[in-house]
Amino acid sequence: MADDLLSDPCCAFHRNLEISSRYAWMYQLQPACFKWAAMAAIASHHIRLALFPLRLDADRTGYVDIPHSLVRPKLLLTQDVNTIRATNNAIFNDLFWVHLAYVSADDGIERLRALLQAERRYAAVLAGFEAIDQGRRVLADEMASAAARQTADDLIWEGNIELLEHEQRALVQPSFDRLSCASAWLVAIGSATSFEVRGVRQEIADFTSFYLYSLTRGIPHALRARTWPRITRFDDRWRWLVTSVVPRFRRFDADTRLVNASLRHILDEARDFASSPCVLPRSPADGPRRTAQPRPWHRPRPKG
Repeated sequence: MADDLLSDPCCAFHRNLEISSRYAWMYQLQPACFKWAAMAAIASHHIRLALFPLRLDADRTGYVDIPHSLVRPKLLLTQDVNTIRATNNAIFNDLFWVHLAYVSADDGIERLRALLQAERRYAAVLAGFEAIDQGRRVLADEMASAAARQTADDLIWEGNIELLEHEQRALVQPSFDRLSCASAWLVAIGSATSFEVRGVRQEIADFTSFYLYSLTRGIPHALRARTWPRITRFDDRWRWLVTSVVPRFRRFDADTRLVNASLRHILDEARDFASSPCVLPRSPADGPRRTAQPRPWHRPRPKG
């Protein structure tokens, strides 16, 4: 079912847009619970910028030939760009379907227990959803006190942070271990988050970057470790995520207007691009070129 929510096949840029929009859609189904999905939507939306070098091998139809890109000179870092692209796809393949299984059942946590208990690599994911589900049940209780609701909200965030840690440890870290030194520096420099907010004052309030954090709040740890912080090192990156990125996003998420505007921007962009689908390469068995068909939820905006 999760695979059917993406056009198959399609170029790298349409796939990124579709993944970002599916996360945004998932968050909107249960905004009180699916915090990881909103963060993933914004992160995936930022990744589209890192894919730009692949456009150098787009033909006149707009289709990007990734195999051809990978044989370009190493100066363009296309191998690393492709690693980032593949990692974004892998995160979707690993975690989106779990959200879909949970939300599409009357008792989602029981469905996840049946699906995931035998899978050791999903232990942290199941634990995260156990916490999310426990918090959700309290929030659904109209008789719950304000204190109980606050505790439930904290529990939901703890569960989503467990999903984030699984993503970073199991999926992102192996890819970062393969990045070249040049790309690692570029990733670090570009690792800034503003949550796509419109308005300079709000962007400044929500802005965070890995090196800005490392050279301020992260200095005591760097001095103790006697090593320069690196975003490709899990411990350094995780410290930044849990002490800077997540708290800022939590404040951002508390403003329904802001988070909805950001995710609506992602959904609108995916819909607009789907009105001009990428052109697929021709294979001898296929005959003439085909175009990827827009999904029903990606209809172009009406004119006028």
